[in-house]
Amino acid sequence: MEIWINLACSKCRSAVGLLDAEGAEYTVRRYLEDVPSEDEIREVLDRLGLEPWDITRTQEAAAKELGLKEWARDDSSRDRWITALAEHPKLIQRPIITADDGSAVVARTEDAVRDALARK
Repeated sequence: MEIWINLACSKCRSAVGLLDAEGAEYTVRRYLEDVPSEDEIREVLDRLGLEPWDITRTQEAAAKELGLKEWARDDSSRDRWITALAEHPKLIQRPIITADDGSAVVARTEDAVRDALARK
């Protein structure tokens, strides 16, 4: 199991705290420093069963500068969104846990973290 986190994020700290409390084995990826490639983002999206716009933090300054709210949300625009996430990792929703069973969850709630823990 791996968790993508930003240490400045309270939801990330809460998720890590719950993983620790449950004795989970996991690795931490500080995705702002160890930026995921476009291929890694595609893989995580496949594991999540989501589209890039579903995991984009549209309220971030970079999103506003790029005008993301105006971008199309369709198959022909998917690569453009993925490129934006790779170039501006702060736009990626967090935390994301990739579970041992090949799935992933956006772990913003305690229930979502517990769901990831149950996916062994």
